[in-house]
Amino acid sequence: MSFELQSYLKERKNLVEAGLQKYLPTEAGNFPKIHQAVRYSVFAGGKRLRPILLLAGYEFFRDDFERAVPFACAVEMLHTYSLIHDDLPAMDDDAFRRGMPTSHKAFGEAMAILAGDALQAEAFGLMARAGLESGFAPGIILQVILELAGGAGLSGMVAGQAADMELQGGSCSEKDLEFIHRHKTSALIRASVVMGARLAEADEDSLRALSAFGERIGLAFQIADDILDAESGKKSGKAAGSDQRKAKATYIALFGLKNSKERAEALIVDALQAVRHLGPRAEPLRALARFIVSRED
Repeated sequence: MSFELQSYLKERKNLVEAGLQKYLPTEAGNFPKIHQAVRYSVFAGGKRLRPILLLAGYEFFRDDFERAVPFACAVEMLHTYSLIHDDLPAMDDDAFRRGMPTSHKAFGEAMAILAGDALQAEAFGLMARAGLESGFAPGIILQVILELAGGAGLSGMVAGQAADMELQGGSCSEKDLEFIHRHKTSALIRASVVMGARLAEADEDSLRALSAFGERIGLAFQIADDILDAESGKKSGKAAGSDQRKAKATYIALFGLKNSKERAEALIVDALQAVRHLGPRAEPLRALARFIVSRED
């Protein structure tokens, strides 16, 4: 029986959406604006790819993947925080994301900064609470928290964004570009897959294979984003060619469109090779890898 990716994506996304509704604070209290700002960005759309990858990493080893939903939601909270801050005037200065006004356009810069800060804190708080309540071994929870911190901080997204800002408008080598995208995009995608596997108590050989898989699909994801921005402007609901106008460091700018497409495809081939020995239970992961370079938004 062939694997039906669209059904899988819909079912797992619904689980994540329900979890986010459950775990995010409501707009109660005397000052509801911060809650409105948080929920505005979290529920502005998106495929929930990173949390779905976490669930796929978990369910390769175990069937009770619902236990991993709080951690999947934590990944999405942290990802959303990064988008809010990336859109700020001091960063990428974007007015729209996913076809909607960005957080700072809808709520002001100060509230957008606070919304991002809140989501980062809520992500780590949610993982800690879930660890206390779910019966996972404390050591596993600490490993998972460490994975997400690594994907987000000075060895992950923050380092990549800092390098991106420094190189914007200037010269960028292939080595520089690899650093930016390996950290800014790939690190969190890799962490998502590995977090799921760690929660499921994966063996070290499987963790290494899934880490390599996650890193490669993360790089392919960023190249696909660059291609979408150059070709159609569908990336995150932004105007076509926004990266080019800002002189951003992209695969398209450095290698051209044709070579970028070939590079993305080669990375997916490498990712699939990394998990070739994992058997049919890894088919959701393989299908998600192929989806990354075939998506149209």
